[in-house]
Amino acid sequence: MLNVIDYVPGNTVLHRLNPVTKLALAAAIIIATVLADGYAALIGLLLLTLVLGIYAGSGSRLLSLLKVLVPVAVLMLVLQLAFVRRGEVIALFITTDGLVSGTKACLRLLGVALPLVLVLTVTKTTDLANACVEKLHIPYKYAFTFTTALRFVPVFTQEMNAIMEAQTARGVEFDTKNPVKKLLLMLPVCVPLLVTSVGKTDATALAAEQRGFYLRTRESSYRRYPFRARDVVVGVLCILLIAAGAAL
Repeated sequence: MLNVIDYVPGNTVLHRLNPVTKLALAAAIIIATVLADGYAALIGLLLLTLVLGIYAGSGSRLLSLLKVLVPVAVLMLVLQLAFVRRGEVIALFITTDGLVSGTKACLRLLGVALPLVLVLTVTKTTDLANACVEKLHIPYKYAFTFTTALRFVPVFTQEMNAIMEAQTARGVEFDTKNPVKKLLLMLPVCVPLLVTSVGKTDATALAAEQRGFYLRTRESSYRRYPFRARDVVVGVLCILLIAAGAAL
């Protein structure tokens, strides 16, 4: 089963960038999204992320994540409309300030969530960890923890699906439309999932220790990740992108 953060093989410029440069690009888009205040800038940054994803071959992953985030964004919009009472009343409880702040909050939510997923789909987690250790001087144990957590996301998703299928076979109805009942049904799933996760964590820690995890240093990697001309160009574009987001 594919996960939205699984690596998508490719030979595009985005794939060939240094992993640290890819992180810088995602950070620049996120910062510009937070700083931007106009609709044109927010929509433009969101479209930029989607275009980059389509170019890199991970557009379907971003669209899948977008479908999940849209209901959350709609809920955020409703809360903003309900609690922001400034401005002129448009209809019922909807005010001009509530509508503006709500729609901008929705666009920011979508614009902040997608860039990091884009980076993960065009970068192998091993390369990401090694490059952060080499270039950013992040301790290897922290980089390893982050990348291992990402690897466990699809594993735990499969485990949860297996537990739900087993409980469905025993008569549990997970397809109910009642949100409260669905939430209560998820509680019995969390216990076996927690037990399974603890077991996998212990096994992973033991395997890492047996392979000399604590002996790993910044110079231990057999691969090097030098910055090239394209990384410098993208770095300059990141600075311009942040400046444009702050100005618009």
